[in-house]
Amino acid sequence: MNAFNRAAAGNSTGLVSILFVALVGATILILAGHAQSAALHDAAHDMRHATGFPCH
Repeated sequence: MNAFNRAAAGNSTGLVSILFVALVGATILILAGHAQSAALHDAAHDMRHATGFPCH
């Protein structure tokens, strides 16, 4: 395997990793934001304020 192929394989693996982490993060945000459980929603709401994101 030459240097170009190794670099391309490394970039592809990195892109897959980034996309996977972004998907997991978005899933967590969506589930917490739309949760029917008051405790889970309140925890997400408090965390949103703690990190500086206004929501109302």
